[in-house]
Amino acid sequence: MVVADLHVHTTRSDGTLSFDEVPAAARRAGVEVVAVTDHDRLQPALDGPATQRDGVTLLHGIELRVETETQRLDLLGYGVDPTDELRTECARIQRNRRERGARIIECVEDRLGVSLPVEPRDGLGRPHIARGIAEVSDHTFQSAFDELIGDDCPCYVPREVPSFERGCAVLSDACGLVGLAHPFRYPDTAAALSKCASLDAVERWYPYGRAVDDSLVDDAIERYDLVPTGGSDAHGETLGDTGLDSPAWDRVETALNV
Repeated sequence: MVVADLHVHTTRSDGTLSFDEVPAAARRAGVEVVAVTDHDRLQPALDGPATQRDGVTLLHGIELRVETETQRLDLLGYGVDPTDELRTECARIQRNRRERGARIIECVEDRLGVSLPVEPRDGLGRPHIARGIAEVSDHTFQSAFDELIGDDCPCYVPREVPSFERGCAVLSDACGLVGLAHPFRYPDTAAALSKCASLDAVERWYPYGRAVDDSLVDDAIERYDLVPTGGSDAHGETLGDTGLDSPAWDRVETALNV
């Protein structure tokens, strides 16, 4: 039984749940703990690393994309107590998100001859633009990615992201735990897991939608003495599809000391 979903997005980034709607969504799913892990943004409504709201424990988290020598990875920080350095890094990333979003929107509008109902702003991601494309064209959300704004597509614009070392440093100073997100979503899982030598945790339970070799993650957990985490990566209104059972959450709670 999932009692803790430690990977949830809200409207602060590219989710559809507002922050205020998270506790009710958690209760509907029977989830007792939720980590709010919006992309590259802090959650100002959380006044500490962990907060109780309507009977649900809400962890202040963040998902931060970083650059390695060979691929980009996503790091999950849990139990955030924001530092000035982390705030500065997030502000820099959001400036780039606005600029990048403007370039993608302009390219799509010119290519399709449409006006997208999307404006450059903090927190803007490609899912927002894909939804806008689907509203005003024959494209679906998925075909917008497949044919227009996905990697290597004609309207794709890369983001500027911090290095792995920089990301680890700013998160480690501000978070109780820092881990690698969804290791099987990267082109080179083995290389991604090798970076766990510098981390505290790794996402062990995740809804990949396909068979994966969990033994690779289990080996990394043992080799690097990692705390296993997990979550649904929810971008919609349903939480708890994947996450931690009580013993697994107890281990995370002990490591966080919240």
